[in-house]
Amino acid sequence: MILVGLTGGIATGKSTVASIFRRFGATVIDADQLAREVVRPGKPAWREIVKSFGKRVLLPDRTIDRPALGSIVFHNRRKLRRLEQIIHPRVAREQQRRARDIARRTPDALIIYEVPLLFEAGVNTRVDKIIVVTADRGTQVARLKRRNGLTRREAIQRITSQLPLAEKARRADIVLDGTKSKSSLSREIRRVVHDLRARDRPV
Repeated sequence: MILVGLTGGIATGKSTVASIFRRFGATVIDADQLAREVVRPGKPAWREIVKSFGKRVLLPDRTIDRPALGSIVFHNRRKLRRLEQIIHPRVAREQQRRARDIARRTPDALIIYEVPLLFEAGVNTRVDKIIVVTADRGTQVARLKRRNGLTRREAIQRITSQLPLAEKARRADIVLDGTKSKSSLSREIRRVVHDLRARDRPV
């Protein structure tokens, strides 16, 4: 089994890259999806979030109002760290459980773990390789405004709340440009998959 951490800045194109890896036979574990699962109503993380941030972060169906919670934590680093302390350990345990299950079923699996806060959460110490997807600041802002309906100021706050993208790229084994066309990215990712699998084969 090869476990590859896939990260980058917000709105750099990580999900697009992950979907292309999936097309080439990789199994993708999405940290954002795991985070949604661990905060379902009634779960321990959900209870801690309500205790820490109040019922104002709940929707009428008692699920977490992610935009409301985001507007709170992205304006306050202390509150952001608190949220991460609640969610990250639980997501890590679920990711490790799923990776073990995949490895039991498919011992030679290529697993792509898509995780926005790979370095911030210490996931870099648990993966075999690290891929960072980059994009220029203008592209990130434009995507966040279009995708999330944020103002330019809000978009920049989201971007700067994370580890600088240049630092992530410096610590990566592989860097992919998320502003390239899908066909160009597909060619690059095909080569990456080939190289990863070749490196893992016994000599």
